[in-house]
Amino acid sequence: MKGLADNHSYIVELLEGGATLENVIDGHICEQALVEKSAFVVGDLGALMRKHVCWQSAVPRLQPYYPVKCNRSPAVIEVLASLGLGFVCANKTEVSLVLEQGVPPESIILSGVCKQLALIKYAAKNNVQHLVCENEAELSKISRLHPSAKLLLQLTTEAHAAETSMAFGFSLKSCRHLLEAAKDLGVQVVGVTFHIPSSCQDLQQAYTHALSDARCVFDMGADLGFNMNILDIGGGFTGLEFQLQQVESAVRPLLDAYFPPMSGVQVLAQPGRFYVASAFSLAVSVIGKKVEARHWDRLTQGVSHEDTEFLYYMNEGVYGPFSHKLLGKSIAVPSVHKHALCAEEGVFPSSLWGPTLDQLDQVVERCLLPELNVGDWLCFSNMGVCGLEEFSCLSNTPQLPVYYTVSTCDWYEMQEAGVTLDSAMKNFSLVEYSA
Repeated sequence: MKGLADNHSYIVELLEGGATLENVIDGHICEQALVEKSAFVVGDLGALMRKHVCWQSAVPRLQPYYPVKCNRSPAVIEVLASLGLGFVCANKTEVSLVLEQGVPPESIILSGVCKQLALIKYAAKNNVQHLVCENEAELSKISRLHPSAKLLLQLTTEAHAAETSMAFGFSLKSCRHLLEAAKDLGVQVVGVTFHIPSSCQDLQQAYTHALSDARCVFDMGADLGFNMNILDIGGGFTGLEFQLQQVESAVRPLLDAYFPPMSGVQVLAQPGRFYVASAFSLAVSVIGKKVEARHWDRLTQGVSHEDTEFLYYMNEGVYGPFSHKLLGKSIAVPSVHKHALCAEEGVFPSSLWGPTLDQLDQVVERCLLPELNVGDWLCFSNMGVCGLEEFSCLSNTPQLPVYYTVSTCDWYEMQEAGVTLDSAMKNFSLVEYSA
């Protein structure tokens, strides 16, 4: 089985005969039992396709542009490119990766608050025209190094400012000055971009303010002779269909009022987590076990031995695939491989640790699990927001193997929808997998 590092060439297991993702995980765990019991990742490419169908159905007006920083797996890029997505890149590596997958430069937006001069030059050399600009200093750099660029001005929002506690983008008050500066420098401004974080509690108010401000910027730009035709409402999509429906309910009437279809404005969004979070699962092995006597508050009526805590050590931790824990992200409690919890079976207070014995290397602080043994396997779902090539970048261990799957149902449904995946994705080889 070829993994991610194999020259961007992938073998995809085509699930037939009732085979499931769980069967694939079972098979690779059995393989690992014969060797070193290394952790591994399973990617369900069908999940990307299903998310795309959901997006098109729920928010057909919003053209998806995938932020590559969410997951830079070339396999993900190639699948999403075949589905017709655009891409938002923040550095030279990401731009190069997307271009290598055959994405046209006009489908790439170069983001980033403070771009290095070499990055702007690289964008100009490769005909990447759409750049995000948020201040006059950036405008000056772009005008010198990429005068033919088409700028999207980064508009600040109250919701984003509240989340980051720092200035980001330009205010409506300062936009006229920035537009006039662009006019004087001969740089073309074509639109506006903003971001509403997923943590926002009042989506209706946040989008109302942001879209009304964006409309004002469009009008100012038009007054100065700019052809304002792109609106990017940013990211903030959690991956939950319910949240997507909430965004759609908040945004649709505002778009109809401020940017109706007849206006000719292309409306973009940046769904990153929405597409990739659920597409990847991580399997890790328990390599150590420790029992500590410790008083915990009773977490559930079914807990036995509440003064006993089990500490389990896994073969991967925060210096590998769980690195986002160091950024304050929470890790969901995993499932125990091939373990169906019986009603009479006790569960125990447990914590999950990486292999380093470092106090920072705590993956899950508190959870309830049946008693595990060394050699048992745990499966973490929704691991797609980590860049796969970064899963082991902070450690000295080899890169984790990544195994790709897709069900025949997902494969053929997308082809029936007009997406010729077998010809669009040049680096994939399908092999049959039967239960």
